[in-house]
Amino acid sequence: MPDLRIVFMGTPEFAVPSLRILAENNFNVVAVLTAPDKPQGRGRKVAFSAVKACALEYGLPVLQPTNLKSPEFLEQLKAFHANLQVVVAFRMLPEAVWSMPELGTINLHASLLPQYRGAAPINWAIINGETETGVTTFFIRHEIDTGNIIFQERVSIDSGDTAGTLHDKLKTVGAELVLKTVRAIASGNYPVQPQPVIEELKTAPRIHKETCAIQWNKSSREIVNFVRGLSPYPAAWTTFNGRHFKILQTTALELDANGRKPGEWDTDNKSYLHVRTADGWVAILELQAEGKRAMTTKQYFAGNKL
Repeated sequence: MPDLRIVFMGTPEFAVPSLRILAENNFNVVAVLTAPDKPQGRGRKVAFSAVKACALEYGLPVLQPTNLKSPEFLEQLKAFHANLQVVVAFRMLPEAVWSMPELGTINLHASLLPQYRGAAPINWAIINGETETGVTTFFIRHEIDTGNIIFQERVSIDSGDTAGTLHDKLKTVGAELVLKTVRAIASGNYPVQPQPVIEELKTAPRIHKETCAIQWNKSSREIVNFVRGLSPYPAAWTTFNGRHFKILQTTALELDANGRKPGEWDTDNKSYLHVRTADGWVAILELQAEGKRAMTTKQYFAGNKL
């Protein structure tokens, strides 16, 4: 079995523990691919990705191609003579890239495949009220997130978990699974199994702003899970008196309907803000008005009224 020469591909914070654990365990990461630098924030200062920051910390060569199909980039990538590529939270790869190394290209996905294939598995697992999810390593092939599974690790979703807290759980468990997978490939002894055929597949499509609008005609439980699954980012939202608010934390309440219809709301402009749902009420516990910081409902009412 030849020594591994690994190209790592990733961009956001979710991928950092996986890159770090490979570097700390003395695997030969010959190059790191990540997104191009881009202006961020009000000052539009050029910032680079979390993965690039980690790569520079370990002195690893960084590639930031804009076109993964360009002949120049493909020649540059080929020159590293990698025999394994590891992908964690990166963009879709053309076949010319994922088929390049002799040992293949593996991907870490934040679900128990084949469930929740797609761009936002963490969000949709919580939105759908799941109590368990996990991480999967698999070999990339043409159809997205459909390749042969290597390893999986289950992770419970607690009732208080948000997309943010579950993200942090999964990036840590995922890094350990990446290490386990790479070690197994290095030994030449690793399982490979096709993804099981399941009748009711749940998908995890990319989330857009319109996806995040709260539908108050759903049940209180569905709305609480919806808010959890989008908190803290990109955040569920609604409007009160024509004003746009991100809703970051809610809880279900057992109160009489009092003749109110879903979407109608009640407040004392001091300590509470309740919104009618299909089967009850939810209390808004944390919110963020446009141009303001996130705050509790009480903090908001200390200086504002609805």
